[in-house]
Amino acid sequence: MFFIHVVKPGDSLYSISQNYGVSFQRLQEINGVYPGGLVPGQDIVVPSSTYIVQPGDSLYTIAQKAFLSVQTIRAANRLTSDVIYPGMRLYLPSHPKYSTEDLSFIYPGTPTEDEQLIMSFSPISTYFAMFEYHILPGVALSTLNDRYTIQTSRSFRVAPLATITNLTSEGFSSALIRQVLSNPQIRNRVVNEIVTLVTQKNYSGVTIDFERVAETERDLFTGFLRILNQRLKDRGRYYLSVALPAKTDDQIPWLRGYDYGGIGSVVDFTFIMAYDWHTPDSPPGPVAPIQEVRRTIEYAINQMPSNKIILGFPRYGYEWTMSNGSVQSARAVSVDMAIQLASSHQVPIQYSNEYQQPHFTFRDENGRRHIVWYEDARARVAKLLLVPRYRLRGVGAWQLGLHFPQSGFIVSELFDVRKVL
Repeated sequence: MFFIHVVKPGDSLYSISQNYGVSFQRLQEINGVYPGGLVPGQDIVVPSSTYIVQPGDSLYTIAQKAFLSVQTIRAANRLTSDVIYPGMRLYLPSHPKYSTEDLSFIYPGTPTEDEQLIMSFSPISTYFAMFEYHILPGVALSTLNDRYTIQTSRSFRVAPLATITNLTSEGFSSALIRQVLSNPQIRNRVVNEIVTLVTQKNYSGVTIDFERVAETERDLFTGFLRILNQRLKDRGRYYLSVALPAKTDDQIPWLRGYDYGGIGSVVDFTFIMAYDWHTPDSPPGPVAPIQEVRRTIEYAINQMPSNKIILGFPRYGYEWTMSNGSVQSARAVSVDMAIQLASSHQVPIQYSNEYQQPHFTFRDENGRRHIVWYEDARARVAKLLLVPRYRLRGVGAWQLGLHFPQSGFIVSELFDVRKVL
C-alpha cells in the first residue's frame, strides 16, 4: 500500500521519512533524487500501509492521499467517529490488485542501456513495442538495431513487438498511408515486409502506429489490419496491436480515419494514446486531463470489447514559452525535468483538481513567461484506477526512456501484470 504526500515549505525527504516512520532510503529509491531539494507542491509516494496522522489532517484529507474512501478507512480501523489526533496510527487497506497485460514503447539503445531499462520494467510489462520501423520509398522497411533488445526482452519474459510507422523526414505522412492503402499491390508488399520482419527477427508480433490516417482511408486501414492479422496468424502465434489516437466521438474530422469498432474487431488489442490534448502546437494546457481520458474510455468501450483496450499514458509534459500572451516556442519535458525546472526557478507546483494534472509558471532571466503542464504520481494514480473500473486489458506508456521513477512502483502496487511468454 502507499499514499501520496504533497510537499510543504520546509519539508525534506528525511523529515517526511521521520514523520511517517518509513525508510529514507526507500523513499529515495521510489521517488528518485531531486537535486536542489524538494519543491512545494511536489508529490512524494510513501510506501506504507500505516498512516501516522499529522497536524491538520482529517479523515477526508487522508482518504484523498491514499485514494480510498472515508468509509473504507473508518471500517478498516473500526472508528466510531471521525475524530483523529496527531500521532494516531491508521491502517490503510491495499487496493485489490487487478490483472492486466501492459505495453510500453522503448527506443533500442546501447546493450547496457537496453539491459538496464528492460530489467527495471520487465516485472510490470507484458509487451515492449520497439520504436520504430517506417516504410521507405520502394516499400521496404527501414532498419533498426534491435537484435540485442529483442533477445534481452525475451530473456525477461516480455514479448517484443515491432512498431511500424508512417514516419517520414517531415513527420507522420498521410500521403504515404494513402499510397500504401489505396494500391493493393503496394499494400500486399508492405504486409509481406512486416511478416518477414517479425518472423526473421523473432518478434512476438507488431504494433501498427499509422498516424494522420484520413477519412478517405478509413475502411482501407481497417482492411489492411485484417489482412495483416490473418497473415501473422497463418505463420504462428503472433500478436497484432494498433496505436490509436484518443477520440471521444466520431465527429472530429481529423480522427474519422480511425474506425474504433472495425479496428477493434480485427486486431488482438489496441493501445489508445490517451494524451496530447495540448501539444507544442497548441496553447498551454493539461496533456492528459482526466475528464477527457474518461470520455475516451467511455466512447471506446461502446465501439469494441473493453478487454481489447490498453490505455496509454504519458511520461512527460510540455513547457511553453510565451510572448505577449502567445506561444513563442514549446518543448517536451520529462517528469524529472519539470520538477527540476520548478526547483531551479524556485516556484511552487500547483495541482488542478479539475484536470488532475500538475502545472506551474515561472519567468526566465529575460522576463519571458513559461508555463509547464506535466504528469505526476497523483495524476497517474487517478488514471490507473480507471482501468479496473472499466475492466480494460491494461495500461501502457510513451515511452520508458523518459524518467518517471514513481510510476513503476505505483503500477506494481495496483496491478498483477500477466506474462504471455
